[in-house]
Amino acid sequence: MAKISEGGKKQRKNWTLIWTVLTSEQLQFYKEKPRETGSKAGGKADVVQLCGAIIEWTTEKSSRKNVFQITTYTGNQYLFQADSYSTASLWYNAIRQTIDSSTKAGEGLVLRRANSTENLPRHSSLPGYTSASPITKQRNPLHRRSMNMFGSSKLKHSTSDGSDKSSVKNRLRKFISRRPSMQTLQDKGLIKDRVFGCHLLTLCQRERTTVPRFIQICVNTVNKRGLEVDGIYRVSGNLATVQKLRYIVDQEEDLDLDHPQWEDIHVITGALKMFFRELPEPLFPFCFFQQFVDAITEIKDPKLKVQAMKKLIEQLPKANQDTMKLLFSHLQRVLACSKKNLMSTQSIGIIFGPTLMWPELDTGNMAINMLYQNHIVEFILIKCQDIFNLDRK
Repeated sequence: MAKISEGGKKQRKNWTLIWTVLTSEQLQFYKEKPRETGSKAGGKADVVQLCGAIIEWTTEKSSRKNVFQITTYTGNQYLFQADSYSTASLWYNAIRQTIDSSTKAGEGLVLRRANSTENLPRHSSLPGYTSASPITKQRNPLHRRSMNMFGSSKLKHSTSDGSDKSSVKNRLRKFISRRPSMQTLQDKGLIKDRVFGCHLLTLCQRERTTVPRFIQICVNTVNKRGLEVDGIYRVSGNLATVQKLRYIVDQEEDLDLDHPQWEDIHVITGALKMFFRELPEPLFPFCFFQQFVDAITEIKDPKLKVQAMKKLIEQLPKANQDTMKLLFSHLQRVLACSKKNLMSTQSIGIIFGPTLMWPELDTGNMAINMLYQNHIVEFILIKCQDIFNLDRK
């Protein structure tokens, strides 16, 4: 966790490892693992009030993976991060539901507090002050906080100034409590989810498919008019045009890759590679990275190696399996035209190895990891028909 803003003022970002407890209205932070008993258990460090807060994924505030941000109604901002996307996603969804429920529940409370100032007794220094009636005296204990806030002689500012400030605060509370949630804005189309940089499972669930539509469109286009192009996937397209294509896809505009502006097939292949590189978790998930490396390095018998690779791929989520099957069957078609496009299994492995898989933490030798990545992609490409049970032609 890192606190990056307090009351709207930026703070220096310092990541700290903390224990977090989610209640019905707030997040509680502990420096140590909280015990089941004891008021001071765990050494509570901070509390985040979730009523009226905003939660959103962010890739701009930190270079770390799986980071989301919470902004409270007081202007405090916190960054949260987990090593795995699944853990971060569980926390994100739970906190978002708590924000929505606490905001709805707090709306009535905010309105009642806003109206409570109407019954406040006037200060003795104000004109027209008279002694309180018995009814007023009975109400005084119920409004003790309000009396202390506006009627105390210890306050240096006038009662009118306090009333003005209270009115502004009440209006702000009303505005925050009535503010629509992120999900509501997305449902109305005011906020659109991105395609690039979105987790593969999330994107497939949103599109109700097991292979993202953008990947299907790109693969079909390359199959139609790019298999025999010299250096396909090796030659880079114009970066500005690639970014333009990415913008259109993220805006969910109608995409027609047969339009003349997408005539350069290298722009399409460049956008496809960019999509895979910007996945929060690669096509080969982090938790399977070492298992694929072990299979390619430790198993010497080719048949056993094929079986090991096939077994690992079958353990992947459905979206990863189907996307992988479509991509590798497509790359095999590219390889079948190698005499014209001059692409080999080695060159495809070099291009797609670090594009489709990388370790979650860069703790090892980068050159060695890249070598393993290349070999894994090459092997799956060569044994594609056996691994994915493709029809032999």
